[in-house]
Amino acid sequence: MIKNKKLLILPGDGIGKEVIAPVLDIIDWMAKYKSISFDISERLVGGEAYDAEGDSISDKTLDEAINSDAVLFGAVGGPKWDNVEREKRPEAALLKLRKELDLFANLRPAIVFDALVNASSLKKELILGLDILILRELTSGVYFGKPRGIESINENEKKAVDTQSYTTSEVQRIARVAFDLAKKRSNKVTSVEKANVMETGMFWRKIVSEIHESEYNDVNLTHMYADNCAMQLIREPKQFDLIVTDNLFGDILSDCAAMLTGSLGMLPSASISNIDSTGKRLGMYEPVHGSAPDIAGQNKANPLAMIMSFAMMLKYSFDMDDESKLIEKSVQKVLANGLRTLDISQKEMQIVSTDEMGKAIIEQLNVLMGN
Repeated sequence: MIKNKKLLILPGDGIGKEVIAPVLDIIDWMAKYKSISFDISERLVGGEAYDAEGDSISDKTLDEAINSDAVLFGAVGGPKWDNVEREKRPEAALLKLRKELDLFANLRPAIVFDALVNASSLKKELILGLDILILRELTSGVYFGKPRGIESINENEKKAVDTQSYTTSEVQRIARVAFDLAKKRSNKVTSVEKANVMETGMFWRKIVSEIHESEYNDVNLTHMYADNCAMQLIREPKQFDLIVTDNLFGDILSDCAAMLTGSLGMLPSASISNIDSTGKRLGMYEPVHGSAPDIAGQNKANPLAMIMSFAMMLKYSFDMDDESKLIEKSVQKVLANGLRTLDISQKEMQIVSTDEMGKAIIEQLNVLMGN
């Protein structure tokens, strides 16, 4: 049995618990057939944490996250908590986790599985075989910059301010992650900003270029304006391999890329820190989809994004590339066999529940392992 790794599970609200349940079954399967186990703990987060503990994430939960090897996160939010003060809203828990764990690098893959190529709104030839990774800087930029707020100019006029701000080291570290990841992919990076109209854009381009020239000149680097990148993602998405960009543009472009695949229910993500002096890299892994309160408790949710997020955790936090690929291959096989949850339903395909999709993944894992 491989040494236990500390895994904190934060199911959250809505469909969070439902989509995490199949991952727990996969973890049990790994312990039985791969001799890999995890030291698992579970805590409240989001709206449920607010109801029970008075905040969307408690200090104890934050401390446990910091002392874990990885965090598996479900989803948070729902109309029940719409009127909660901003600093205690379910979504605030995500910002706290990212900031306290210094999870500055957000990895959002946009992969089109062959079996789902017709689910995209784009022509088949544009997205067949698509495999893009968008790397978003996550803990700085306009979402965290100060000053921010709304102030009165006079009795008839107000002014709202958000500040876009980046430091040299913040850009350097996300650039290094981009180039390191590119070496494991197609050795190609597109750095995206608005250097034509923004000071931070010019600054971003300058720092990325300097890091490239001094440390990674064997990687192919191109620069692109954010508005052009959004257009090119729709026009010719396969020209991209890895896109690195700031917090705001990363938020927008990753959702744009997500819809190339046809369903948010299929998309995983990872948020990671730098490797510390002990060799540890903190990471939080979550599906891109939300808490979907309209279908919560109905066993209809698609668990594949959560399962693929777990596969990313194995790869990036624990260096278990073989196990990660095994899960990804199982997902591909299940989809090729015609099983679909409601969100990715197609004609002549079998519609299955959350639980049934999870069981199908386990069955496919057994087939691939020859059990």
